[in-house]
Amino acid sequence: MDNKHYSFEDLRQIMARLRAPDGCPWDREQTHQTIKDCLLEETFEFLEAVEDNNIPHMREELGDLLLQVVFHAQMASESDHYTLDDVIHELSDKLVRRHPHVFGTKAVTGSDEVVVNWEAIKNAEAGKEHRKSRMDDIPKTYPALLKAKKLQVRAAKDGFDWPDVAPIWEKLEEEIGEVREAVTENDADHLEDEIGDLFFVAVNLARKLGVDPEIALQRANRKFETRYRGMEALIESKGQKMSDLDLVAQDKLWDEVKAAAAKSSAK
Repeated sequence: MDNKHYSFEDLRQIMARLRAPDGCPWDREQTHQTIKDCLLEETFEFLEAVEDNNIPHMREELGDLLLQVVFHAQMASESDHYTLDDVIHELSDKLVRRHPHVFGTKAVTGSDEVVVNWEAIKNAEAGKEHRKSRMDDIPKTYPALLKAKKLQVRAAKDGFDWPDVAPIWEKLEEEIGEVREAVTENDADHLEDEIGDLFFVAVNLARKLGVDPEIALQRANRKFETRYRGMEALIESKGQKMSDLDLVAQDKLWDEVKAAAAKSSAK
């Protein structure tokens, strides 16, 4: 087995070789469009490794994320649009420019001031002057929860924000009531609208409490999946299937698995 310790330049050359005329047929067929979803998938896989505090998995997933960067840059260079060196240069220049307290003479008193300076420098950069709204450069392709948080954060920069958490509880109750009312109207469009409002307020609540709604929901998904798999394993060990049980029995099984998980984590 090859024990060579590969460098960043080796990675660049490997990607170029895969895309060469005599390279890998699959890699050669790809475009920015065909692999764009991979970037999102790899991002979530890295986040899962962070949540699990799985250091080896984090290292592997960071490599997969880096592959996406190198892959896109290689395809762009083949069309003479930009190269990986251009990407590295632009990123490095941005980091130096937006950290004058490190690479320049500007003094700061803490991280809050760093964020303020970052935003000021960002807004003053060339290419930003075309913006007519603070919302202009929020990607349309953001996942809904992430975009909701981003919209709220941007609005908060102009002072359009709840002063604290207290009124959000009231708004949450109001939205729940409106969802219940929409259910009685038997109007699918109205119901969808009200459910959306409920989610949006829930994101606001999470944001004000310092919780990332996307990560929180991912965590809830994993918890539900783990518990449901535990239910399946438990019932199958008794020679039955989940579909054989009524809801009362399923709820009892859920509580049993939940209690077992709590007991295990407490050890």
